Amino acid sequence: METATETFRALADSTRLRILALLRSMELSVGELAQVLGQSQPRVSRHVKILCDAGLAVRRKEGSWVFVALGEARRVMPALDALDAWNEDSPDHWAVADSARLAAVRADRAASAAEWFEANAGQWDAIRSLHVAESQVEAAMLRVLGDRAIEQLIDIGTGTGRMLELFGPRAERALGIDRSSEMLRLARAKLAERGLEHAELRQADLYALPLGDGDADAAILHHVLHFAQQPGAAIVEAGRVLGPGGRLLIVDFAPHEREELRLRDAHARLGFSDEQMLGWFGTAGLAPVQTETLEGGELTVKLWLARKRPIGAGQRKLEVAA
Repeated sequence: METATETFRALADSTRLRILALLRSMELSVGELAQVLGQSQPRVSRHVKILCDAGLAVRRKEGSWVFVALGEARRVMPALDALDAWNEDSPDHWAVADSARLAAVRADRAASAAEWFEANAGQWDAIRSLHVAESQVEAAMLRVLGDRAIEQLIDIGTGTGRMLELFGPRAERALGIDRSSEMLRLARAKLAERGLEHAELRQADLYALPLGDGDADAAILHHVLHFAQQPGAAIVEAGRVLGPGGRLLIVDFAPHEREELRLRDAHARLGFSDEQMLGWFGTAGLAPVQTETLEGGELTVKLWLARKRPIGAGQRKLEVAA
């Protein structure tokens, strides 16, 4: 009864109901919530605190930003189901307006990121100099994926095509996707020079991959997720195209405090923790297999390997390697 009282007390405000509706779409920073709601950040923060205290939302600090997501499903879903039932006959006008403003915010951010990629495509490989040598990262990737043959490989956010260079020769078919036409132009030139005629390149979005369900048996996200507005959704989409036993290898940064990378280098996220990855893997139907940590640069690089679970299979324990 106490839990129900806290839940209904937290929901007894129109702004907090609007915040819950927005969080159903994606994890958002307090600043983004304030922008969509048209309210001050302190006021939105107070509403977020009430939702978090009731277990309906959770906060996570990342640099100078605070991100907010829905709380545990067992606490949140009954409330959302009730709200859906009550709003079934008459959609809330605030929800419609907030959804439109959220779409505009996301479109602006995507446009800014695309502009940055187009402008920096030529020096893309050199930009990665903040972390350990790329040769060390690639050696770790080869070690983690092993010598197993690959029938269909998809490199998500292929950039200049380096992952296709590295893993394409061991794959029967290889597909690289990227939203940036300039990146793809450079990748085509590089792959033609290396004689990788079987590697295909397409302009596409990481949230809508040009493959059917279960078509791939290996997928790579190499330094892509920290540019993604919805990293969890990107992992779910990668999981969709993997068949049972298919492997997803993610390479990205551990949590860090380099706040300037948001504006200078269009980073949407300042690294990821193992706990975040485990949560996203679970949602995507992926079992975590292994993680490695590569230190030695200004930023720490992490490798996460997961495997698509057969229906009904349990989740494997994460193996951590230094």
